[in-house]
Amino acid sequence: MEQVLVTGGGGFLGKALVKKLMERDYAVTSFSRHHHKTLAQMGVPQISGDLTDAAAVKQAVEGMQTVFHVAAKPGVWGPYETYHAVNVTGTEHVIAACLAQGVKRLIYSSSPSVVFDGSDMENADESIPYPKSYLAPYPETKAAAEKLVRQAGQQGLDVIILRPHLIWGPADNHLLPGILKRAKRLRIVGRTDDRMDTIYVDNAALAHVLAAQKLKENSSLSGNIYFISQDDPVSKWEMVNAFLDAAGLPPVRRRVSARTAYAAGWCFEKIYHLLGINSEPPMTRFVAKELATSHWFDITRAKNDLGYVPEISTQEGLRRLKEWLSRNR
Repeated sequence: MEQVLVTGGGGFLGKALVKKLMERDYAVTSFSRHHHKTLAQMGVPQISGDLTDAAAVKQAVEGMQTVFHVAAKPGVWGPYETYHAVNVTGTEHVIAACLAQGVKRLIYSSSPSVVFDGSDMENADESIPYPKSYLAPYPETKAAAEKLVRQAGQQGLDVIILRPHLIWGPADNHLLPGILKRAKRLRIVGRTDDRMDTIYVDNAALAHVLAAQKLKENSSLSGNIYFISQDDPVSKWEMVNAFLDAAGLPPVRRRVSARTAYAAGWCFEKIYHLLGINSEPPMTRFVAKELATSHWFDITRAKNDLGYVPEISTQEGLRRLKEWLSRNR
C-alpha cells in the first residue's frame, strides 16, 4: 500500500480526499492542527501540527511516497502576514520536508483566483498569466505558493498543481455557510448573464487522486497546472439561488450595480482597517469583482492528461446537498 499524507485531512476537501484515497487502498495519514473525530472513526492515523512548524511538517512527511498539500488559510479578509505564514511559509516547509525525506510526488491544491485580475475569464486555460497585483491576500499568497511548488519540480520532486474552483457539497464549512449566513443581505451584483465554474467536493477529491496516479505513471507531467471543475459553467446567481433553495430559503432578487458594490467594498475596507476590525466586511473589492465577472475554464488539459471527468453532476450534487441540509439544520 502506498503511504500518502494529506495536509488538512480534517477539512472539507481534505476529508473527501482521505475517503477517496482509502477507497483505492492507499495508506492515508492526516496532518492538521486538530484531532478530528470523523477521521478517527474512519481509522485514519492523525498527526497534529501546524504548517508553520517546520520540524512538525518534516516529521509528518517521513516515510511518505506522495503528499497531498490541501491545507491553506482561505477567505477574503485578514492580515497579509497570517495568510503568508500558512500559505507561503507553510508550503515552503512542505516542499523542504518532501525533498529532505525523499518523497516522490507532491500534489498541490491551489485556486483559479491566483490568475484573477478583476476582469472576465471565459473559457480560460492554463496559459493565462498571473496578474500584476491582487486585491486580497489569499490569491496573492496562493500564487506565491504555486511558484514555489513549480520550482520544487525542478529540484527532483515530481509535482502537479490543481486549481479547483468554488468547491461545494455536503459538510461544506466555508462557501455554503457564508452564503446562508448572508442570505437576507445578498444582492445580485452587476449583470445576470455572467457564468462561473464550480466543483462538487467528491469530484475535486477524484481529480487529486487521478493527478497522483498519472504522475506516478508519467513523471513528464511534473510541473503542470490543471483547472478542474464540473465542466458545466452555470449562471452565478442561479447557482446561489439553488444553494438557498436547498436550504429552504428564498432566492436573491434585489440588485446592485458592479460599480456600487466595488465602491462599497473600498469603503468597508478603509473603515475596517482604520478601526482594526478583524471580522470580514460585508463587502470587499475582491468580492465585488468576483461577483460581477464571469470565471469559467477550459479543462481539456485535465481531461487529456489526467483522465478527469466529473463523476457527480451538478444536479445530483444539489440533490445530495439538499438531503444533507435537511438532516443538519
